[in-house]
Amino acid sequence: MEEEKKSTLRRITDKLFGGLNMSWPRVILFAVAAAVVTAVIMILPVFENTSFERMGVTFEAWIFFAVIIMANCKKPLESALKVFVFFLISQPLIYLIQVPFSSLGWLLFGYYRYWFIWTLCTLPMAYIGWYIKKKNWLSALILLPVDVYLMAVSLTCFRFTFKHFPLLLVTAVFCLLQVLLYVYAFTSDKWQKLVSIGVPVIAAVIFISLSRVELDAMTFLPGDPVLTDQAAVTVEEPDVAEITIASTGEDSMIRIHSTGFGTMRFTITDGEKVYHYTLRIYEDDGGHIQTEILEE
Repeated sequence: MEEEKKSTLRRITDKLFGGLNMSWPRVILFAVAAAVVTAVIMILPVFENTSFERMGVTFEAWIFFAVIIMANCKKPLESALKVFVFFLISQPLIYLIQVPFSSLGWLLFGYYRYWFIWTLCTLPMAYIGWYIKKKNWLSALILLPVDVYLMAVSLTCFRFTFKHFPLLLVTAVFCLLQVLLYVYAFTSDKWQKLVSIGVPVIAAVIFISLSRVELDAMTFLPGDPVLTDQAAVTVEEPDVAEITIASTGEDSMIRIHSTGFGTMRFTITDGEKVYHYTLRIYEDDGGHIQTEILEE
């Protein structure tokens, strides 16, 4: 029974990573379909702060799409060109579809420049990536950075899910399955598989253990007080955050720098005027660092 399951899985991976007809028309259709699905997910409020929304923000799903295309090409140059065209079509189309539904309008394309840089990077990356088809130590080496990234995302999302269940559970499982799938499909012996799983796990654990909250933001104060150059900040709990005056006058703002979550009180003294505030730094349901300032 176990052998039968293994052969079934092997047939699936052989079909997915080498048995598909990834012709140019299909690559273009694939790019358009991926863009439409992603844009719809980004537009509909029901997907906000979910694993599905990450499809329009982060790399996990797009790595999977790129690997499928690479593994179904016959030459490395073909792999580079088809993956490049896939991203060249899909990424701007995602933003184009969103424009009529976004308050930013055409300004939304300001975010595309980052994806355009990555699109250019797909040319050399997909050229080299094609060699994962060799299913040897070179394949394991090429996939290693990808597996480390996916494992780090998986463990990070699992940790987040424990605090905000079931948010990001789909992303956590999806990234873990990708690592296991690539190891199964593109390595040929147990030592390659062991290294391909062990190194990403160790690297991801080290990365997560060393990572910390890092917030550096400028914000207005409640009531929009007009501060002068004499304004000074007094913080009651300096271990939570560092607060300084960022600008004075009509556009008075403060700068918040923090490496952790928590609540603290601070006072701004500006001549005879004294302002009392409470600052809360927290993680929202989407895993983003947020600040809230209340005037006392």
